[in-house]
Amino acid sequence: MDSHAFERNELLAQTVIKGLNSRNMTGYYAKDREEAKQIALSLIPEGSSVTQGGCMSSREIGLVDAIEEGNYHFIDRDKMDPREALLAAYDADVFLASANAMTDDGILVNIDGNANRVSCIANGPRKVIFIVGMNKVCPDLDSAIKRARNVAAPANALRFPVNTPCKKTGKCYDCKQPDTICCQFLITRYSKHKDRIHVILVNDFLGF
Repeated sequence: MDSHAFERNELLAQTVIKGLNSRNMTGYYAKDREEAKQIALSLIPEGSSVTQGGCMSSREIGLVDAIEEGNYHFIDRDKMDPREALLAAYDADVFLASANAMTDDGILVNIDGNANRVSCIANGPRKVIFIVGMNKVCPDLDSAIKRARNVAAPANALRFPVNTPCKKTGKCYDCKQPDTICCQFLITRYSKHKDRIHVILVNDFLGF
């Protein structure tokens, strides 16, 4: 990464963290993936039950591997009945997530198909830890929603055997196809419960 881009991200991250703090959420800045992993692990007590939705960023920084290898109980939804995994996630100590986009004043935007991810972000798990690459920070809510719909959603659709217009063109058509993965939109603008939501901003390109 160019040194000026790195410095710009570092400066912008401080603005985002101030915004998160004003919304009763806690923000952190990590200069790279390894530091992001270490910050996340410092927030997860040993023995905790930990799970996630389809978060790619937590895997990209090596966090999931570290949890599976450590003294934690990782609830792996890929090895469970979907309904049982969802119920277990609601009662987890820690839920790992990312954002499809966020604003530079700390609002998080997420889109979901089955709502397993957004429902756990909104309520249930005792702590939610977001891993967010600086590539997902947008100047306002409108641009964040557009990013979630036109960048993150089409990229995610390509991961699944679905038949949607965005999978063919790379942009959102606000479709009502049975296969749509854009069923639920969650905008997290404030945390009712202090110390529940933690956002680790990573000076890297992560996720979609």
